[in-house]
Amino acid sequence: MMRIAFCLVLCLLAFYWGGYAQQQDTLNYLEGIEADGDTLPHREIEEVAVFPRLVFKSPRYERRYYRLERKVKKVYPYAQKAAELIEKYESSYLGAASDKERKKYVKQVEKELFAEYGDELKKLSISEGRILIKLIDRETGHTSYELIKDLKGGLVAFFWQGVARIFGNDLKDQYDPVIEDILIEQIISRIDAGVI
Repeated sequence: MMRIAFCLVLCLLAFYWGGYAQQQDTLNYLEGIEADGDTLPHREIEEVAVFPRLVFKSPRYERRYYRLERKVKKVYPYAQKAAELIEKYESSYLGAASDKERKKYVKQVEKELFAEYGDELKKLSISEGRILIKLIDRETGHTSYELIKDLKGGLVAFFWQGVARIFGNDLKDQYDPVIEDILIEQIISRIDAGVI
């Protein structure tokens, strides 16, 4: 008798849960676009970044690539911050009434930036500085030399260009994502996609 009651309860529960498994009929309408007198279904999908598997000629090339990747990951946030700050301060700088006010404003901003980022930037290696110069050009659309010349004057830009040349860098270096800096561009694409 107990078995029959147990089987009966089990069957009732199965029918009860089976009712929940049924879904009501719903209509899903797709958006459509009209092309050549015909309506075609259209649905937006998320963009998916696909990157090829990294294959290296030798272990030496692999080490060089991953070293470059570490350096780009280290300086890329500084280049992004530079572009952000230039955009932020540009309207105030251009809105100053006289050259004296502009110089005063530049000194104030320079003091704030050196207090916040000076120690970190001093610790960069020469090759990291070279990458940062190129990435600043990539992010802002202006070379470091042009930015210094616009903000501080031609003589100061000439001085810093001389200092950079002593250490093997060039403030006039431009970013070339197609030929010269293609590896850096690939690394940045991976960083932006969240792969690295």
